[in-house]
Amino acid sequence: MDSEQLQRLGDLLVSKRVAAGLSSAEVARRAGVDKATISRLERGIASPKAGSLQAIGDVLGIPASDLFAIAGWVPPKELPTIKPYLRTKYRQLPPEAMQEIEAHFAELAKKYGVSFDPNNGPRDGQDE
Repeated sequence: MDSEQLQRLGDLLVSKRVAAGLSSAEVARRAGVDKATISRLERGIASPKAGSLQAIGDVLGIPASDLFAIAGWVPPKELPTIKPYLRTKYRQLPPEAMQEIEAHFAELAKKYGVSFDPNNGPRDGQDE
């Protein structure tokens, strides 16, 4: 993990912990990790072990896939493109809502000169 990834991970953990109204000691207790581990992760000065990160995510309601992506442990080619991701993650949305989200996303992508290649993720000049 690079320093930017460590900081993003730490910021996410702090915000979720505070939103949940939990102390770092309580998160550590529930996750079965040392309190110092929580402190170092939240300050962005330690690289986590996968099992510890998953346990902390379980306590804070953060999917392991999100944490692993932030940590840089999931190669970009293995992340889904936006359409399959949205359709899988938000299955409860009616088809018209999904179409609206996809249309809005396509407008934003076009505005910023980005299109999507299902094999590589964001990439200029190619459509999904």
